[in-house]
Amino acid sequence: MSGSGKSTAIRALEDAGYFCIDNLPVLLVPRLTELAELGGTAPRVALVMDAREGAMLAEAPRVLGDLRRDGHEVAVLFLDASDESLQRRFSETRRRHPLAPEGSVDEGVRREREVLRELRLMADEVIDTSGLTVHDLKREVQARFGEEGKGEPSLTLLSFGYRYGVPPQADLMFDLRFLPNPFFVPELKGLTGLDDGVSGYVLQAAGAVEFLDRVQSLCEFLFPRYQREGKAYLTLALGCTGGKHRSVALAEELARRLGRAFPRIRVQHRDIDKE
Repeated sequence: MSGSGKSTAIRALEDAGYFCIDNLPVLLVPRLTELAELGGTAPRVALVMDAREGAMLAEAPRVLGDLRRDGHEVAVLFLDASDESLQRRFSETRRRHPLAPEGSVDEGVRREREVLRELRLMADEVIDTSGLTVHDLKREVQARFGEEGKGEPSLTLLSFGYRYGVPPQADLMFDLRFLPNPFFVPELKGLTGLDDGVSGYVLQAAGAVEFLDRVQSLCEFLFPRYQREGKAYLTLALGCTGGKHRSVALAEELARRLGRAFPRIRVQHRDIDKE
């Protein structure tokens, strides 16, 4: 989708060593692969396909299917965002939507969704960039398709606050609002889940340790199976009301527990600094 972060994604892939081409007509893709193979080892290639293809976009399923049948490894990543996010981004940049140069942005977004509907359906992965910064998107793309996305699965534990919306990049999500909230304890209110006082309060709450035991067991069951299916990047999100106390404490403890089995693990606290 226009405004969903294509430029950021293509730069991320270039940094990861891909040969990138923006707006190559889909009918020229087979010729490109032939030329790439003339040099011996075929490079990793990233191509942007979008609504600028016009009528040729209808050929994308056939062309990509032919590439797969010829033995090429092909992955389709679709970048999306909510209508509200796209409209806001166009408003901030004062650009006209390419499919509605004389009309409104919402009209262009609606037309583009219709044009790209089949391409989105055939996508292997979809990234909703509505709540992502450019840095978040770069990390997402490189973790999925860069060198760091190979080998053992990469696991991100993400704490967040439901007050600020759910993270669209989450593969698995758990709601921690069943635990008592340290926000209502005066001496803990101004601290975060990174502080020992908050962490101890949360972990001692009824059900906290059992929750961790069950989620750890689920992760140890699921992640090797995801890996066998070729999914090398997973985000597990833990949410509480504000994203400062319960979710932070349990994300840190879960990372400690899973670190031995999954060495490529990282922890992000999306809303820890928000008021």
